[in-house]
Amino acid sequence: MSLGCYQTILFPTKGKSGFSSWNPLKNSQLKGNKISGVEFSNFHVIQRRKGIPMRLKSLLSVDSAVEIEGKEGVNTGSKYDAIVIGSGIGGLVAATQLAVKGAKVLVLEKYVIPGGSSGYYQRDGYTFDVGSSVMFGFSDKGNLNLITQALAAVGREMEVIPDPTTVHFHLPNNLSVQVHREYSEFINELISKFPHEKEGILKFYGECWKIFNALNSLQLKSLEEPIYLFGQFFQKPLECLTLAYYLPQNAGDIARKYVKDPDLLSFIDAECFIVSTVNALRTPMINAGMVLCDRHFCGINYPVGGVGGIAKSLAEGLIDQGSEILYKANVTNIIIDQGKAVGVKISLLKPQYQMLLDGIHLLLKAENLPKEEENFQKVYVKAPSFLSIHMGVKAGVLPPDTDCHHFVLEDDWTRLEEPYGSIFLSIPTVLDSSLAPKGRHILHIFTTSPLEDWAGLPPKDYEVKKELIADEIIGRLEKKLFPGLKSSIVFKEVGTPKTHRRYLARDMGTYGPMPRQIPKGLLGMPFNTTGISGLYCVGDSCFPGQGVIAVAFSGVMCAHRVAADIGLEKKSPILDAALLGLLGWLRTLA
Repeated sequence: MSLGCYQTILFPTKGKSGFSSWNPLKNSQLKGNKISGVEFSNFHVIQRRKGIPMRLKSLLSVDSAVEIEGKEGVNTGSKYDAIVIGSGIGGLVAATQLAVKGAKVLVLEKYVIPGGSSGYYQRDGYTFDVGSSVMFGFSDKGNLNLITQALAAVGREMEVIPDPTTVHFHLPNNLSVQVHREYSEFINELISKFPHEKEGILKFYGECWKIFNALNSLQLKSLEEPIYLFGQFFQKPLECLTLAYYLPQNAGDIARKYVKDPDLLSFIDAECFIVSTVNALRTPMINAGMVLCDRHFCGINYPVGGVGGIAKSLAEGLIDQGSEILYKANVTNIIIDQGKAVGVKISLLKPQYQMLLDGIHLLLKAENLPKEEENFQKVYVKAPSFLSIHMGVKAGVLPPDTDCHHFVLEDDWTRLEEPYGSIFLSIPTVLDSSLAPKGRHILHIFTTSPLEDWAGLPPKDYEVKKELIADEIIGRLEKKLFPGLKSSIVFKEVGTPKTHRRYLARDMGTYGPMPRQIPKGLLGMPFNTTGISGLYCVGDSCFPGQGVIAVAFSGVMCAHRVAADIGLEKKSPILDAALLGLLGWLRTLA
């Protein structure tokens, strides 16, 4: 299950050295000191995380891009071409891609480390991933190995451990399916469960491969940049037409063309739920094809030391490129001047968890909110949040052949999307034992949970409810998978939607956006540009949506569009206007 990588906003300018900013970390003697009550680490600059559904178009030159609340003046010692709010994977990929093209980038992060839901935390000798351990994008082949490419661009490489099984499904009617790394093994197992649907299985997953192969053959850059887009079309017309054909389609509709068995259709729903937190009928076919095939082409590979190492490596690489990142910085407002984004206002005075800004609508004044943002909020809503349980257990409770990832829905298919209905389990120590003390395993359990279930509870009742629900979830896993699990627990920490809202700064603790009704594929999903000049978005609320590989793709696309707008890539203003107008019209069809 891929926890949404939170949306990031960029504020670029025309030409080099467009943004001026006060940089409290520029002088080495400030490292480790406190400024306005905030102690700075050895990282160089500013940063904060968010999940914003929004987009935009051009840029401008400004004199002062960062205003710091409580400061009478702002020094202008550092110049920036772009400011990135948030250091989730999407934001970091966008920032590093811009930096290697020659841009000076400033990243603003509210928390004390990078990564967002791809971050980590440590307790009692355990290193816990904040989000999922199912890592796409690590490979040495193809064009969709976007994490490998992003790291390599800034001179970084991570050792990874191949996962032989992407996920082991435990489903109603005693349906057990292992998604093996080798495609043929997975397909043979699925056909063995549904021999009467052999043709339908091959045809549905065959269509997924058509999409994946088309994507994997293209050089991935901004779909909003016409010189690149037309160039790719002339080089790979069939592949581009294939993607255009599937753009407005959903996985569930295509599955129903070939498959009739209700249990198999429900299995495909579960496959898509892991990708998008909705069933197959509401999952864009391009998203499904990208993920359901990449797990076999590139495979799932776990980074040694934990998922948090990805963001840490990207942040280090960003600094090596001469750009900067500052932590403990609350972005309180986007500064708009004559319809253009000219900077941000940050506060270094407030507690690091106080600001719970999630959407562009929370950072912009109402009169500055673009019409297309309002339209986006009519088509998409916030997905529910989730309850997470991080545990350390005695290693002996797990059988020797235990898979790393499990999806559990025991008795009733209709509970798939209900709160607490399905359970996703990661056991990363099956792959990397260094994450836990000797003789221990990590279990990371999560299940959907709405914030409303936790609102208004007195502290004592809140803690009691956490323990009751966690005990019930753990009990289900004990009954289904690991007898004696409860008695083996040596460490346990429970997070609720309120926890995720606090630490990940997402409104309502949401997982990300989901369509209000059955969408027309990805037609309604915005790209990186927005209706405000100089303001861009990247992350899970932009094309192509949720998941690590998707937000990395969003970051690559955004960096390319921004680079063109600030003169680091070729651009054609006339073609730009025509293409952006066309894309805007297409979104109205959703």
